[in-house]
Amino acid sequence: MSAAQLSDFEIVAREDLSPATFLLEVRHPMMAKAARAGQFVIVMSHAEGERIPLTIADFDRARGTVTLVIQAVGKTTREMQQSCTVGGTLYGLVGPMGVPSPIGQARKVVCVGGGLGVAPIFPQARGFKEAGAYVIAVLGFRSKDLVFWEDKFRACCDELILCTDDGSAGIKGLVTEGIRQAIEKHPDIDEVVAIGPPVMMKGCAEATRPHGIRTIVSLNPIMVDGTGMCGGCRVKIGDEVKFACVDGPDFDGHLVDFDDLMTRLRRYRSEEQAALERWSEQCRLMAAADQKEQPAPAQAKR
Repeated sequence: MSAAQLSDFEIVAREDLSPATFLLEVRHPMMAKAARAGQFVIVMSHAEGERIPLTIADFDRARGTVTLVIQAVGKTTREMQQSCTVGGTLYGLVGPMGVPSPIGQARKVVCVGGGLGVAPIFPQARGFKEAGAYVIAVLGFRSKDLVFWEDKFRACCDELILCTDDGSAGIKGLVTEGIRQAIEKHPDIDEVVAIGPPVMMKGCAEATRPHGIRTIVSLNPIMVDGTGMCGGCRVKIGDEVKFACVDGPDFDGHLVDFDDLMTRLRRYRSEEQAALERWSEQCRLMAAADQKEQPAPAQAKR
């Protein structure tokens, strides 16, 4: 594991993928050189900011950049959506952390991404392809308007199965339908890798279980320090307790206790909502103060 000290890291590109999802490309040559598929970083947007874990969605060793795709759902991520612009900086960017995904063994693999999980599954799909595997991507979105990176996946995958909840793009249905179609067409699949919401990854594991297909999922429990010291990210894997930050984030999907994971993710929901409401009210008051300070428009001379 390599770790960079806290500093200011320049945001060199930003793309808004949907009203709630945005991409930041951040300059960090040492991290870009060290990063591997499946790893994550700890981010602080400013000196008093919350530490949040984000999976590395892409890295460019030549440009010396890492790419993060963020969904604005809580106080910190909504604050970042407002404040993180090209030319600005992130106060802290520590990593890469976690165990890199093992790539290179499977001859035929299905890479499944659901919603925001589409971003971090990309470097794995690319890595498998570079290792010589036949790669099938299964991507799931709620609707056509939320689809992103379709071209990037088509460029590095042998097949792409696009799924939308409402059928506005690709096939209508969940990613489990895409997995079913892939298995039906390719009975020799060696491995399935899935990243997305816990309920989605649980569905993927259940879809592959009857076929005995190795299924790897990337877990996202509550995390504070990212070094295994706080114990907040512990997860149940079979009869063992693991720490996602140092033992993962990748685990055998057929052994993960997803119900326990989802219960733990809901533990601080009331505190998170209270923090979001306080921040939203502060933003409203600041906007009202700014509007009050604006000079009155000059009256036209008669």
